[in-house]
Amino acid sequence: MNCSYSDLAKMIDHSLLNPTLTSADLEAGCKLALAYDVASVCILPYYLKRCAELLKGSTVKASTTIGFPHGGHATAIKAAEAKQALEDGGQELDMVVNVSQVLSGAWDYVREDIAAVIRVAHDAGAKVKVIFENCYLKDEHKIRLCQICGELNADWVKTSTGYGTGGATLEDLALMRKHAPPHVQVKAAGGVRDLDMLIKVRELGVSRCGASRTKEMLDECRQRLGLPAISVASASSAQGY
Repeated sequence: MNCSYSDLAKMIDHSLLNPTLTSADLEAGCKLALAYDVASVCILPYYLKRCAELLKGSTVKASTTIGFPHGGHATAIKAAEAKQALEDGGQELDMVVNVSQVLSGAWDYVREDIAAVIRVAHDAGAKVKVIFENCYLKDEHKIRLCQICGELNADWVKTSTGYGTGGATLEDLALMRKHAPPHVQVKAAGGVRDLDMLIKVRELGVSRCGASRTKEMLDECRQRLGLPAISVASASSAQGY
């Protein structure tokens, strides 16, 4: 491999978003993320405050979702969710666009919906990943969203929630990297389930990847690099997406 363990681990947002995860699963997932030193934990909103407490002092960031998973929340509710997440210690917010309004061509609404969350987050020094849910969109929608996110200084554009009819594809990631300006990063979500795919999306210019198979991917990475295995007491690889 032409990259280090840290290069790959710091691409991963460890996903703990499955609604059936128990508090014990969420606790174990945070500890796993700490042990593997990933980029962030993206956790169910109600557990974000505890997640931030567990991650305090580490290089792993606490993150959660806004308007998830369908994006149809009123803009004021998304902004309120963002404010609550920041109060709970969130450092990165993954927000879903209003898919209905995207498909309706209501671009002024879509822009203000995204801008409302970015304003709240950036004023507090936090970052925003804007989720498109590409499985429902045409390329023209994805391209326009990339342009809007660039104009609004979103921190990432993101393919999917993982709860739609499809997830990240190499074609979509290449399209998003091509049409998002350089200051906007690209995140893959849904469908990156092994180390080889993680490396492939990295080669396309993807800087973050939502993953629930974090342990499996990074264990294989360490094995290939000849690094010692990581042992996590009560570690969970509970599925997020």
